Amino acid sequence: MGREKWDPNQQPQGWGSDGTCSQGLMPTAYKEKMKELSVLSLICSCFYSQPHPNTIYQYGDMEVKQLDKRASGQSFEVILKSPSDLSPESPVLSSPPKRKDASLEELQKRLEAAEERRKTQEAQVLKQLAERREHEREVLHKALEENNNFSRLAEEKLNYKMELSKEIREAHLAALRERLREKELHAAEVRRNKEQREEMSG
Repeated sequence: MGREKWDPNQQPQGWGSDGTCSQGLMPTAYKEKMKELSVLSLICSCFYSQPHPNTIYQYGDMEVKQLDKRASGQSFEVILKSPSDLSPESPVLSSPPKRKDASLEELQKRLEAAEERRKTQEAQVLKQLAERREHEREVLHKALEENNNFSRLAEEKLNYKMELSKEIREAHLAALRERLREKELHAAEVRRNKEQREEMSG
C-alpha cells in the first residue's frame, strides 16, 4: 500500500509552473485520481467547514487523510490501497471469459431450443401432410369405387336391355313365322277344298 502526501496548492512533479508537462505525459490513472481528489476535497469542504485533524475519508480504492492546515492551504495524505487490500465487498469486474462462456452456453441452449421447436413444427407439418394425403387417398378410392359401381350398374342395365330387346325380337319373329305357317295351312286347305269340289262337279 503506497502513501503519498498531496497538497492542493502544490504542483505535481513533472509539471511546470505554466501547467505543461515537462517530463512526459502524465499517466491517465493519475489524472483520474487527481480529478477524484479535487471532487472529494470540494465535498469535504462542503460538509465539514472545520474538519477535524487526522480525519480519514475513504473513496473507492483510496483513503484521504486530512492533515493540519498550513499557511499555504489545506494538505491531505493520499493512501492508495493495493489490490490485495481490497475488501470482498469492493466491486470486482467479472472476467470477460466467464461472461463469454456464459453467453456461449446460453446461446447453445437457445440454439438447441430453436432446433427442438423446428423439429416439433416439422413433425407436425409432416403429420398433417400425411393425414391430408390419407384423406385424399380415401376420397379418391371412394370415387373410383363409386365410378366402378356406376359403370358396372350401367353395363348390367345395358346388358339387360339388350337381352330384353333380343327376347322381344325373337318373340316377334316367332309370331310372324307362326302367322305365316297358319296362312300357308289355310291356303293349302282352301286349295284342297277347291280341288274336291271340282272333282265332285266333274
